[in-house]
Amino acid sequence: MNNPIPLENPISRKAVALISGGLDSMLAAKIIMDQGIHVEGLNFFTGFCVEGHTHAIRTKDRSKTKRNNALWVAEQLGMKLHIIDVIEEYKEIVLNPKHGYGANLNPCLDCKAFMVQKAREWMEANEFDFIITGEVVGQRPKSQRKVSMPIVARESGALDRLLRPLSANVLPPTLPEREGWVDRTKLGSITGRSRHQQIKLANNFQLVDYAQPAGGCCFLTDAYYSNKLRDLWRARGKRDYDFDDIVLLKIGRHIRPHAHFKLIVARDEGETNFLSGYRKEFTYLYTVDHPGPITLIDGETEYRDLELAARITARYSRGKDQQEVKIKVVKPNGRQHEFNVTPFGSADIPDHWFV
Repeated sequence: MNNPIPLENPISRKAVALISGGLDSMLAAKIIMDQGIHVEGLNFFTGFCVEGHTHAIRTKDRSKTKRNNALWVAEQLGMKLHIIDVIEEYKEIVLNPKHGYGANLNPCLDCKAFMVQKAREWMEANEFDFIITGEVVGQRPKSQRKVSMPIVARESGALDRLLRPLSANVLPPTLPEREGWVDRTKLGSITGRSRHQQIKLANNFQLVDYAQPAGGCCFLTDAYYSNKLRDLWRARGKRDYDFDDIVLLKIGRHIRPHAHFKLIVARDEGETNFLSGYRKEFTYLYTVDHPGPITLIDGETEYRDLELAARITARYSRGKDQQEVKIKVVKPNGRQHEFNVTPFGSADIPDHWFV
């Protein structure tokens, strides 16, 4: 009797997951992994998601958790994560979003299409089969509306290889579902902005201590940060930025007494230590006879501007109630000035100077 011919093993499908570090992308990856599919994660570093970095700088934030949430998610799921620097490529998305901005300077719809496009390129280069994201229908007002989701699939080139496991059952079936690579009955039907169903699902999966950023970790969703970026563009007369700009906009008090220069005044010891690393690139000020902050000057200044900057720096020093405070100014070329100034009072700095 002849031995029966063994059946071919079913093809092992592979998915690439966009991992932001939040709960939704964590759950999406978990749902697909639990169907026996090999999943690897992608995290794209735009420069605007550096929350853990700023927590590490400020003295008052030292008790906060400092971790890369995307790496933490990958560790909890036992999943390989690829972190890819897209700072330069992402500039075009921030500066010229085809679909415009959200409430602030967040180019949400263009951003999502960009991320999925990069994931598609990675998928094709590494012979993976489909892409998964943690998007939920109705959760974001611009990029996660039911009418917006097809735009992301189309403009990214992912088409029906883009699967949103949390909301799959309220969306048309994708290729992985139609071909039986995944079991559609085990996918979600979550909609809206409430987090109750995600939290319940996390409890079912025994996932704890997950990050829940309100708008993701992107600083462009923050009104104060966006105002600082707009101010930077106005002052320089062009819409551009580099990574140092991205970080410095999050650090210190930003005070613009005049259109041609701005001060960045450290708010505590941690920020003073951090901003000291920029002393070779900026004119900077520091107090001589009292503990105080370091202040960077962004822009061109005259002598009287430096004296004004000295009085503002003195205002935030331990000598703010003294009649006179000694301030030293050091320029990038090494030239120094010294001022004995009367500190500004708290009411002497107009509100409109604060960026």
